[in-house]
Amino acid sequence: MPECQHFDIGCPSRQLFDQIADKWSMMVLTVLVPGPMRFNAIKRHMEGVTQKALTQCLRKLERNGLLSRRVIPTSPVGVEYEITALGQSLHAPFKALYRWTLDNLDEVEESRRAFDLRAA
Repeated sequence: MPECQHFDIGCPSRQLFDQIADKWSMMVLTVLVPGPMRFNAIKRHMEGVTQKALTQCLRKLERNGLLSRRVIPTSPVGVEYEITALGQSLHAPFKALYRWTLDNLDEVEESRRAFDLRAA
């Protein structure tokens, strides 16, 4: 595959970046690090996510090979999601990004306040 430059609209890396860097994907992959979970257990860990948004996110992550879906033959039928090795490989970068947000939150908040004062 030719290397894409400047996030060209047709570059597959741009689509993948969009899909793994959205807030729900990052949260789902982080929630699944300890082990497999069912849909409602994942949803309980993610305040504010709708059933539709979570379903779309899980399908997208499964399609990209970042998690696997297993049907559990119970009554009613259950579904369990598990992070794959490829998905696990994102844990360290996501953890570093989260650490960065915590380390820089005060400075960012100050910048926001200064910007809002100038804009007012």
